Amino acid sequence: MAELEQPRLVLASASPRRIDLLAQIGIVPDAVVPADIDETPKRTELPRVLAARLALAKAQAVAANHKGCFILAADTVVACGRRVLPKALDAKQAQGCLKLLTGRRHRVYGGVALITPDGRTLSCVDMTAVHFKRLSHAEIQTYLRSEEWHGKAGGYAIQGLAGAFVKKINGSYANVVGLPIHEVAGMLHGNGYPLYS
Repeated sequence: MAELEQPRLVLASASPRRIDLLAQIGIVPDAVVPADIDETPKRTELPRVLAARLALAKAQAVAANHKGCFILAADTVVACGRRVLPKALDAKQAQGCLKLLTGRRHRVYGGVALITPDGRTLSCVDMTAVHFKRLSHAEIQTYLRSEEWHGKAGGYAIQGLAGAFVKKINGSYANVVGLPIHEVAGMLHGNGYPLYS
């Protein structure tokens, strides 16, 4: 009897960090397809709601051309209070984020959406609280020169030099990097993806 073909897994993201985090738990996507969607927050949209909406929109955009596959999508939103911080595209944006985060606690919301081969849609949002130490002008300028902040939500990458800024973290470290892998593993395994076979 022929062995049933394993359903393909498509990651709706080009983030190397998400690919690395999946590899940590033994998952290698069969395809990596970035979703081209508008990520602009809606007026008065809460950070948690934004993370969930964007993850779902990414999954749906990619699923249209990949029927019969598992489609996994994620979005990371960094927020200070109700304020959503941008994915820094220039040094001025990154500096603004760091000045806002210095000496404060902020939240990182990781939205995840999974579309199964039979078309069911599941989603969740993980939240991690991150406490930054008070940053000196020199620390901020040194970090800006590193350019690690480029394209990162909140203007920093915890897995790089900015790890030295973190006094305390409550919740999933992987979520701050870009993907709450505990939740992802549970969603995939619970819906028939052969994670542990």
